[in-house]
Amino acid sequence: MSNELKKTLSPFQLWAIIVGMVISGMYFGWNNAMAFTSPVGFLIATVIVTIFYGTFMFSYAEMSTALPKADASGEFASRTMGRFVGFIAAYSCVLEFLFATPAIAISVGAYINFIFPSIPVTAAGLVVYALFVIINCFDVKTAAIIETVVTIVAILGLVIFVGSSAPHIQTVKLFGGDVFKGGFSGIFAAVPFAIWFYLGAEGGAMSAEECKNPKKDIPKSFIFAIGTLVVLAIVTFACTAGVLDVKALGTTNSPLPDTLAAIFGKDNMLSKFMSFIGLFGLIASLHGLMIGYSRQVFAMSRANFLPKFLSKVNSKGAPVPAIIIPSLVGMIFVLTNNTAIIIVISCFGAIVLHALSMIAFFLLRRNEPGLERPYKVSLVFPVIALILNVVFLITTIYSNVSTISWVLFSFVVAAMYYFVYTKISSKANKGAYESDIEEVI
Repeated sequence: MSNELKKTLSPFQLWAIIVGMVISGMYFGWNNAMAFTSPVGFLIATVIVTIFYGTFMFSYAEMSTALPKADASGEFASRTMGRFVGFIAAYSCVLEFLFATPAIAISVGAYINFIFPSIPVTAAGLVVYALFVIINCFDVKTAAIIETVVTIVAILGLVIFVGSSAPHIQTVKLFGGDVFKGGFSGIFAAVPFAIWFYLGAEGGAMSAEECKNPKKDIPKSFIFAIGTLVVLAIVTFACTAGVLDVKALGTTNSPLPDTLAAIFGKDNMLSKFMSFIGLFGLIASLHGLMIGYSRQVFAMSRANFLPKFLSKVNSKGAPVPAIIIPSLVGMIFVLTNNTAIIIVISCFGAIVLHALSMIAFFLLRRNEPGLERPYKVSLVFPVIALILNVVFLITTIYSNVSTISWVLFSFVVAAMYYFVYTKISSKANKGAYESDIEEVI
């Protein structure tokens, strides 16, 4: 095994990986916000989050083309703020991607259960999770082809859903009723679920090292991907919240099939078909996020943040240990069967990652003005992104104190690990260096 990734990805495949990582956000998860706010309140949260992701992704594209590395944010933070902050950025990324995966696996189980009620949700989620761990252990080209296919099918599924449900939208359900449900607190609580529409989009940067021509391909892929996601988020929201009862929408793990069931009846073939197609959307994200967190763990190992065996790749270029070990942790959280809490944890990791990335953006501009930047954005973009991200940080902590307390504790544990591991690692490296000197003498 070596520790070098192969350059095989085209711009289209990178677009598919980015959209695929995120597209499950259209099929479930965001709707849990309806337990806290009204459709209007959620729409406000979604517009703000959409502005953030648009400005953030343009800014992130600049850094990713200048430094196309598998560790992405970890590399950006290390280069500008030191190794410890780089480690925290990398840990935040793993937290985001790794916790998003079990939430998606749970929803996969829910969609399968919708089609075959005799199959338990948790069991189905675990089996599918394990299957895609195996698939990811093949080469990245195979993984990218599978990701492209399931992403396209998932998009077609959303087109079919919109075409079937749009004529049945009731504006009173979108803009009537208790418009001020939950007040500002409700909108704050909805922010992590609005983030879920786009969560993981920055993961495309982790595949930058595997792009054939990253300096040209990354900007194209990022821009088209975020445009695709904005359109999908808006139409998905309108076609579900405009049809389904708000209370039902706020509790289901399969909102799209439930919406069609409300229109045509649960046993209608279209509802069942939507569940089947919905699986492609969920699988696209499950598969894409696995690519993301495995590359981040691989990069952390290569940077000497984690044990060296995690940066080994097989003959096909797949980082097998970095795929399998984190996935075992993800599978444990599938057993909790609580998507709302898992989504909040994942979103908090994303918010910390975004904040550190935008700070790194400004420091990189200041400290390395001569760095080649094939793609460059106006400073207005990262300023807007950083301001909104600080707002998200405050509102997410305020609305989820008990959950975030545990997440913050995990950051403390991670920091302790960093200082202990680096101390042990430096001693081991020093010992190896002294042994080499003795051999030469």
